[in-house]
Amino acid sequence: MPTNKPAAQPAAKKKPQVTPSPERRRELLDTAAEVFAAQGYNATTVRKIADAAGMLAGSLYYHFDSKESMLDEILSAFLTELWDGYDAVLAAGLGPRETIEALVTESFREIDRHRAAVAIYQKESRTLSAQPRFHYLSDSQQKFEKAWLGTLERGVAAKVFRADLDIRLTYRFVRDTVWVAASWYRPGGQHSPDEIARQYLSMVLDGIALRPT
Repeated sequence: MPTNKPAAQPAAKKKPQVTPSPERRRELLDTAAEVFAAQGYNATTVRKIADAAGMLAGSLYYHFDSKESMLDEILSAFLTELWDGYDAVLAAGLGPRETIEALVTESFREIDRHRAAVAIYQKESRTLSAQPRFHYLSDSQQKFEKAWLGTLERGVAAKVFRADLDIRLTYRFVRDTVWVAASWYRPGGQHSPDEIARQYLSMVLDGIALRPT
Protein backbone atom coordinates (compact mmCIF):
# COMPACT_ATOMS: atom_id res chain seq x y z
CA MET A 1 0.00 0.00 0.00
CA PRO A 2 1.50 3.29 -1.06
CA THR A 3 2.28 5.90 1.61
CA ASN A 4 2.00 9.62 1.09
CA LYS A 5 5.43 11.03 1.97
CA PRO A 6 5.91 14.78 1.87
CA ALA A 7 8.00 15.94 -1.02
CA ALA A 8 11.59 16.73 -0.11
CA GLN A 9 12.14 20.45 0.32
CA PRO A 10 15.21 22.05 -1.19
CA ALA A 11 17.78 23.05 1.37
CA ALA A 12 17.55 26.71 2.30
CA LYS A 13 20.38 28.73 0.89
CA LYS A 14 22.52 30.47 3.44
CA LYS A 15 22.99 34.16 2.90
CA PRO A 16 26.61 34.90 2.12
CA GLN A 17 28.31 36.87 4.83
CA VAL A 18 29.59 40.21 3.62
CA THR A 19 32.70 41.60 5.24
CA PRO A 20 32.50 45.36 5.75
CA SER A 21 34.93 47.14 3.46
CA PRO A 22 37.90 48.96 5.01
CA GLU A 23 36.67 52.14 3.33
CA ARG A 24 33.26 51.94 4.99
CA ARG A 25 34.86 51.15 8.34
CA ARG A 26 37.10 54.19 7.97
CA GLU A 27 34.13 56.39 7.12
CA LEU A 28 32.29 55.25 10.24
CA LEU A 29 35.32 55.86 12.44
CA ASP A 30 35.74 59.34 10.98
CA THR A 31 32.09 60.07 11.74
CA ALA A 32 32.41 58.70 15.27
CA ALA A 33 35.53 60.80 15.86
CA GLU A 34 33.66 63.97 14.94
CA VAL A 35 30.81 63.09 17.29
CA PHE A 36 33.17 62.21 20.16
CA ALA A 37 35.12 65.45 19.63
CA ALA A 38 31.98 67.59 19.56
CA GLN A 39 29.95 65.98 22.35
CA GLY A 40 32.51 64.21 24.54
CA TYR A 41 32.93 60.48 25.03
CA ASN A 42 30.53 60.03 27.95
CA ALA A 43 27.74 62.01 26.29
CA THR A 44 28.08 60.13 23.01
CA THR A 45 25.90 57.08 22.46
CA VAL A 46 26.00 54.47 19.72
CA ARG A 47 22.66 55.86 18.53
CA LYS A 48 24.14 59.35 18.13
CA ILE A 49 26.99 57.96 16.07
CA ALA A 50 24.59 55.91 13.97
CA ASP A 51 22.36 58.95 13.40
CA ALA A 52 25.36 60.98 12.24
CA ALA A 53 26.32 58.13 9.89
CA GLY A 54 22.76 57.86 8.54
CA MET A 55 22.15 54.30 9.71
CA LEU A 56 20.33 52.34 12.41
CA ALA A 57 22.08 51.85 15.73
CA GLY A 58 21.76 48.08 15.36
CA SER A 59 23.53 48.22 12.02
CA LEU A 60 26.51 49.93 13.60
CA TYR A 61 27.06 46.86 15.79
CA TYR A 62 27.65 44.91 12.60
CA HIS A 63 30.92 46.87 12.27
CA PHE A 64 31.90 47.51 15.92
CA ASP A 65 30.98 45.83 19.19
CA SER A 66 30.88 49.04 21.25
CA LYS A 67 31.58 52.76 21.24
CA GLU A 68 34.64 51.95 23.37
CA SER A 69 36.05 49.84 20.54
CA MET A 70 35.48 52.70 18.11
CA LEU A 71 37.28 55.18 20.35
CA ASP A 72 40.13 52.73 20.86
CA GLU A 73 40.64 52.40 17.11
CA ILE A 74 40.46 56.16 16.59
CA LEU A 75 43.06 56.98 19.24
CA SER A 76 45.42 54.08 18.60
CA ALA A 77 45.48 54.80 14.84
CA PHE A 78 46.27 58.47 15.50
CA LEU A 79 49.04 57.72 18.00
CA THR A 80 50.59 55.00 15.81
CA GLU A 81 50.85 57.43 12.92
CA LEU A 82 52.09 60.23 15.17
CA TRP A 83 54.89 58.08 16.55
CA ASP A 84 55.86 56.83 13.12
CA GLY A 85 56.56 60.46 12.25
CA TYR A 86 58.13 61.40 15.57
CA ASP A 87 60.41 58.36 15.67
CA ALA A 88 61.66 59.17 12.16
CA VAL A 89 62.48 62.72 13.27
CA LEU A 90 64.22 61.60 16.45
CA ALA A 91 66.28 59.03 14.56
CA ALA A 92 67.38 61.49 11.87
CA GLY A 93 70.32 62.88 13.85
CA LEU A 94 69.18 66.50 13.54
CA GLY A 95 70.40 69.33 15.74
CA PRO A 96 68.21 70.42 18.68
CA ARG A 97 66.59 73.37 16.89
CA GLU A 98 66.01 71.35 13.71
CA THR A 99 64.49 68.56 15.79
CA ILE A 100 62.06 70.97 17.46
CA GLU A 101 61.14 72.40 14.06
CA ALA A 102 60.53 68.93 12.62
CA LEU A 103 58.48 67.79 15.63
CA VAL A 104 56.26 70.88 15.48
CA THR A 105 55.79 70.45 11.73
CA GLU A 106 54.93 66.77 12.17
CA SER A 107 52.44 67.70 14.89
CA PHE A 108 50.58 70.10 12.61
CA ARG A 109 50.50 67.49 9.86
CA GLU A 110 48.86 65.10 12.32
CA ILE A 111 46.32 67.75 13.29
CA ASP A 112 45.53 68.08 9.59
CA ARG A 113 45.08 64.30 9.19
CA HIS A 114 43.44 63.53 12.54
CA ARG A 115 41.96 66.78 13.84
CA ALA A 116 39.04 65.12 15.65
CA ALA A 117 41.27 62.44 17.20
CA VAL A 118 43.64 65.13 18.50
CA ALA A 119 40.71 67.01 20.03
CA ILE A 120 39.49 63.82 21.72
CA TYR A 121 42.99 63.06 22.99
CA GLN A 122 43.28 66.56 24.45
CA LYS A 123 39.93 66.38 26.25
CA GLU A 124 39.69 62.74 27.27
CA SER A 125 43.14 61.19 27.66
CA ARG A 126 43.56 61.93 31.36
CA THR A 127 40.27 60.25 32.26
CA LEU A 128 40.55 57.41 29.77
CA SER A 129 44.11 56.47 30.72
CA ALA A 130 42.82 55.23 34.10
CA GLN A 131 41.06 52.41 32.24
CA PRO A 132 43.19 49.31 31.45
CA ARG A 133 42.16 49.35 27.79
CA PHE A 134 43.48 52.89 27.36
CA HIS A 135 46.60 52.69 29.50
CA TYR A 136 48.67 53.17 26.35
CA LEU A 137 47.62 56.84 26.47
CA SER A 138 49.73 57.32 29.61
CA ASP A 139 52.64 55.46 28.02
CA SER A 140 52.43 57.68 24.96
CA GLN A 141 52.31 60.84 27.09
CA GLN A 142 55.44 59.81 28.98
CA LYS A 143 57.24 59.04 25.73
CA PHE A 144 56.08 62.34 24.28
CA GLU A 145 57.37 64.28 27.29
CA LYS A 146 60.71 62.48 27.24
CA ALA A 147 61.25 63.30 23.55
CA TRP A 148 60.53 67.00 23.95
CA LEU A 149 62.34 67.53 27.25
CA GLY A 150 65.36 65.61 25.98
CA THR A 151 65.57 67.76 22.85
CA LEU A 152 65.28 71.00 24.83
CA GLU A 153 67.93 69.86 27.31
CA ARG A 154 70.20 68.93 24.42
CA GLY A 155 69.71 72.39 22.96
CA VAL A 156 70.64 74.11 26.21
CA ALA A 157 73.73 71.92 26.59
CA ALA A 158 74.79 72.71 23.02
CA LYS A 159 74.19 76.46 23.65
CA VAL A 160 71.57 76.51 20.91
CA PHE A 161 68.89 77.53 23.44
CA ARG A 162 69.26 79.97 26.34
CA ALA A 163 71.00 78.68 29.46
CA ASP A 164 68.29 80.20 31.70
CA LEU A 165 65.49 78.36 29.87
CA ASP A 166 62.99 76.62 32.13
CA ILE A 167 62.88 73.33 30.25
CA ARG A 168 59.62 71.99 31.64
CA LEU A 169 57.77 75.30 31.33
CA THR A 170 58.98 75.67 27.75
CA TYR A 171 57.85 72.15 26.93
CA ARG A 172 54.37 72.80 28.32
CA PHE A 173 54.09 76.08 26.44
CA VAL A 174 55.10 74.57 23.10
CA ARG A 175 52.96 71.46 23.63
CA ASP A 176 49.82 73.39 24.53
CA THR A 177 50.37 76.05 21.89
CA VAL A 178 50.63 73.46 19.14
CA TRP A 179 47.93 70.96 20.10
CA VAL A 180 45.27 73.52 21.01
CA ALA A 181 45.19 74.31 17.28
CA ALA A 182 42.98 71.25 16.88
CA SER A 183 40.14 73.31 18.36
CA TRP A 184 40.14 75.78 15.46
CA TYR A 185 42.04 74.19 12.59
CA ARG A 186 40.04 72.95 9.61
CA PRO A 187 41.63 70.91 6.79
CA GLY A 188 41.64 72.68 3.43
CA GLY A 189 41.78 76.14 4.98
CA GLN A 190 43.77 79.17 3.91
CA HIS A 191 47.07 77.90 5.32
CA SER A 192 48.65 74.47 4.97
CA PRO A 193 49.91 72.59 8.06
CA ASP A 194 53.52 73.35 7.09
CA GLU A 195 52.77 77.07 6.70
CA ILE A 196 51.12 77.21 10.12
CA ALA A 197 54.06 75.33 11.63
CA ARG A 198 56.50 77.88 10.17
CA GLN A 199 54.54 80.75 11.73
CA TYR A 200 54.37 79.03 15.11
CA LEU A 201 58.07 78.21 15.03
CA SER A 202 58.95 81.78 14.16
CA MET A 203 57.03 83.03 17.21
CA VAL A 204 58.27 80.31 19.57
CA LEU A 205 61.92 80.29 18.55
CA ASP A 206 62.46 83.91 17.53
CA GLY A 207 59.74 85.84 19.36
CA ILE A 208 57.41 88.47 17.93
CA ALA A 209 59.24 91.67 18.94
CA LEU A 210 61.19 93.52 16.28
CA ARG A 211 64.88 93.24 17.09
CA PRO A 212 67.08 96.31 16.75
CA THR A 213 69.47 96.20 13.81
